[in-house]
Amino acid sequence: MKLYNQLSRKIEEFRPLNGNEVRMYSCGPTVYDHAHIGNLSAYVFADMLRRSLELQGYKVIHAMNYTDVDDKTIRRSRERFADDTPKEALKKLTDTYIQIFHEDMEKLGNSLGNVTLLRATDNIEPMQQLITTLYNKGFAYIADDGIYFSIEAYKKSGKTYGQLLELTTSNTSEARIQNDEYDKDSVHDFVLWKSQKADEPAWEFHIDGKEMAGRPGWHIECSAMSHAALGQPFDIHTGGIDLMFPHHENEIAQSTAAEENPLMARFFTHNDHLLVDGKKMSKSLHNFHTLEDITKQGYDPLAFRVALLQGHYRGQGNFTQESLEGAQNRLRKWQALADLHLQPKPIAMADIPKAFTEQVIFDQPQLFITQQLGNDLNTGMAITWLDRLSDDIQFLPESQNHLARFRNLMEFMDKAFGLDLSKREDITDAQKALISERQAAREAKDFAKADQLRDELEAQQLTVRDTVHGSIWSRL
Repeated sequence: MKLYNQLSRKIEEFRPLNGNEVRMYSCGPTVYDHAHIGNLSAYVFADMLRRSLELQGYKVIHAMNYTDVDDKTIRRSRERFADDTPKEALKKLTDTYIQIFHEDMEKLGNSLGNVTLLRATDNIEPMQQLITTLYNKGFAYIADDGIYFSIEAYKKSGKTYGQLLELTTSNTSEARIQNDEYDKDSVHDFVLWKSQKADEPAWEFHIDGKEMAGRPGWHIECSAMSHAALGQPFDIHTGGIDLMFPHHENEIAQSTAAEENPLMARFFTHNDHLLVDGKKMSKSLHNFHTLEDITKQGYDPLAFRVALLQGHYRGQGNFTQESLEGAQNRLRKWQALADLHLQPKPIAMADIPKAFTEQVIFDQPQLFITQQLGNDLNTGMAITWLDRLSDDIQFLPESQNHLARFRNLMEFMDKAFGLDLSKREDITDAQKALISERQAAREAKDFAKADQLRDELEAQQLTVRDTVHGSIWSRL
C-alpha cells in the first residue's frame, strides 16, 4: 500500500512496524458542541484509511481520543451547568456531545465498533506520568501558572522541532503560551499542565515536592493516550491539516523528548481543508455546517460521505449545495442498484447482457477498488466502479448463485466505502401488492388506474420503472 507521509513529504510504500498489525491513532473531537463538516471530513478520512488497510489484509488497531477537558469544554460547561460542580458540569456537557458524535458517526457510515475510544479525563494519570518524566529529564519546567515544555531543551538534546514542516528562528519565540488555542504561525513553549483556577475542574498532582492541582494542557493528552493504547512508535497518526502545527508537532516533541528513538509514529497523514462555497469555514462568515444542518435540508447523511469520496483526501474539498445535490443523486443510483436483489421478479439468465459475467460483475470491481484504495486512498477513482455497475446492470438474473454473489459484492462495497448498500430494507407487502396491481392494470390497458396507483406509490416515496421484464421499483 502506498501512502503520503508528511514526515518525508512524499508518497511511500507503507509497511507496518510489527508484522501484519497496523497501529493507528486519530485525533478525535473536542466534545463541547456538534462537530462541523470540516471536522467530520477528518473522521471520514480516518475511517476510509482503516478500511483501505483492512482490504490490503492488515489487522488494524485503531485508537481515537475525545478531548473532554480543555478551554472550550470548560467554558461551555460553566455556561450550561453553572449550578453544578466544575467536574460534574464538564461531564454533563461532554457526555451529551460524545453521544451526538456517536450518532453522527453512525449516520455517516463510520464504524466505531473496532475503534478504541479514549477520554482525556480517564487518562489523567498517564499524562501526569509523562509530564513527570519530561520534568525529571529537563524538558519541562514549573512556572507560576503551570508546567511548560521547553522547546530549547528539546532542540539542545539533538532532536528536531519541525519534523512535519520547516520552522526557522524567525518564527520562534521564547514566550510561553498558556492557552490551548494560540497563534499557529509562531513557535512557543507550550503548557503541559495548568494550575488550578477558580471554577475549573482540577486533579491532584504532586511533582518535585510541590502540589500542582490543575488539569492537562491540550497537546499532552494525545501523547499520553496514544502511548497507552498503541505503544511507541506506532504506525500511522491521522488528523486534519489544521492540526499539523502546532498540535502534532508538539505531540512529537513531548513523545520523543525522553526517548532515544526520535520517532513517535512512522507515518503522519493529514486530510486537507474542506471549503464552503470556495471559502474557509469561519465563525465570522457564518458558514459552519453540521450533519444535522444537512439532514434538515432533506439530504441523506451518506450523501455527504459520497461528496467527500469524490475528491482526494489531500486535496481541498469544496462543499456547495450543488456538490451535495450531485452526491445525493449519485448515492441514489447506487442504492437503486443495491435494491435490485429485492425486486419481485428476477429475469432469466438468457435475458442478461453478455457483459454480466462473473469476471466483470464479481471479480474486477473488487480487484480494481482494492488497488485504487491502496494507491494513497484514490477514492475518486475507486467509486467509479459503482457508477459503472449502476449504468450497466438494470436487472438481476434468477440464478440463486448470481443473486448470492451480487449480495456478496454489495457487502464488499460496504466494507470498502461504508455506504450500507448491503443493508437495504425491502419494501412492505402492501407496497408490493400495489406494484402488482398496477402491473395488472397496465396489462389490462387500464392506464387511468395504473396512473392512480403510481401516484399512491410516489406518495410513499416509491417510483416504478416499467420494463419488458416487468416493474422495477426504487425509492425516491
